Amino acid sequence: MADRAVRVVVSGHVQGVFFRDSCRRAALEAGVRGWVRNRDDGAVEAVFAGPPDAVDALVAWARVGPPRARVDDVAVARADDPGGTGFDVVG
Repeated sequence: MADRAVRVVVSGHVQGVFFRDSCRRAALEAGVRGWVRNRDDGAVEAVFAGPPDAVDALVAWARVGPPRARVDDVAVARADDPGGTGFDVVG
């Protein structure tokens, strides 16, 4: 099955709670490539790319986040594959 990529925007109490680093670790464990960053509006944005089941698992993880996070909403949209082989915290 072909890889797929999605862009997620996670809102709630998601900055200052190790969301980005926890996301990076979860992505690496799942074999998902892409990136995650904080946004100026207080949300966290990420692109997940890889096998569909692995991408779906990361989206499900983002709906919960790390223990100190409070996720209020996760918007998911198709995205271009970012390429590469790793997962980066940017910005």
